Amino acid sequence: MIATISNDVTCVAPIWVIGGALTVEGGGSVVRSILVVYKKNFEEVHDKALEIVRTQLDSISKNSNLDIDYSAREKVERSDFINRDLVIVLGGDGTLTSIAHSVDSKTMVMGVNSHPRKEDDEGSFGFYMGSDPNNFSKDLESVLSGNAIVNILPRLQAEIITTSGNKIRCDPALNDLLIANTHQYQPSKYRLKRGTNLDCKQYSSGCLFSTFLGQGAWFRHVANIEGSTFPIGEIDDHYLFVARDLPRDERKEDGSYWDWTSDTTILLSDMHRGYVVSDGWDETHFTRGARISISIDGPKLHLLTFRSTIYDRVAHWIK
Repeated sequence: MIATISNDVTCVAPIWVIGGALTVEGGGSVVRSILVVYKKNFEEVHDKALEIVRTQLDSISKNSNLDIDYSAREKVERSDFINRDLVIVLGGDGTLTSIAHSVDSKTMVMGVNSHPRKEDDEGSFGFYMGSDPNNFSKDLESVLSGNAIVNILPRLQAEIITTSGNKIRCDPALNDLLIANTHQYQPSKYRLKRGTNLDCKQYSSGCLFSTFLGQGAWFRHVANIEGSTFPIGEIDDHYLFVARDLPRDERKEDGSYWDWTSDTTILLSDMHRGYVVSDGWDETHFTRGARISISIDGPKLHLLTFRSTIYDRVAHWIK
């Protein structure tokens, strides 16, 4: 995958551009409409962070034509994201990954860690959060001047075809997708197909799919891939798969137990009730006979960072 920006810089996967996606010819900012989504749990640390963000945005909006709206995560709706140039997510990684489900491939996302772990052991690690309250003012200036780093991130997406032929597209996942029996104490039964050679029936605790960047959230705690590295040219179009708790004698090296692949995975459900869970958030249910296709072809997410690319944070996973 290749992206070309206006200053004749070509970036090969993994993709990041500096400035190009936020500026028009002549250097003017194209950010006009901003939505701020914040975590609201009545903890003082988050309220203080929101106050800092609001004060800075109010100051800038007095001398510009910026349209700025605010919404708590629990109240925001899909329609709030339409025609936004920038979504600022104030919270932690969980807030950002859940909110990102509503963001399309045309909108920039800026994560602001409202409770950084580097300042409090009980705070958020903030892997996807490019900014924090202390740096928000200068980082916002970078966004509006077109100097932020735009990381173009792939997302997983599952499509369910029901027994009646209806198609249901699940929310795109930045980290991971779980497909399993809704009753976790019962086995997940399905037929697994991928490519031309893999076709088998399995009983497991469900299938976990992860993007390259999302593997640290859950996947590496399920599959033992410590020490594994991945080719830089594959991390934008491949994903990870593992069948959870598969019987040990069935853990083959043919891609049926775990795999790093660009091929679409197909599951044919033999479960009375099953679900697809995107990033541990929204559930989409299906029944026996449903066909679920999983690929890395979800809408890309344009995530802003400022002092390094998102991939610099996991350089030890890349070869």
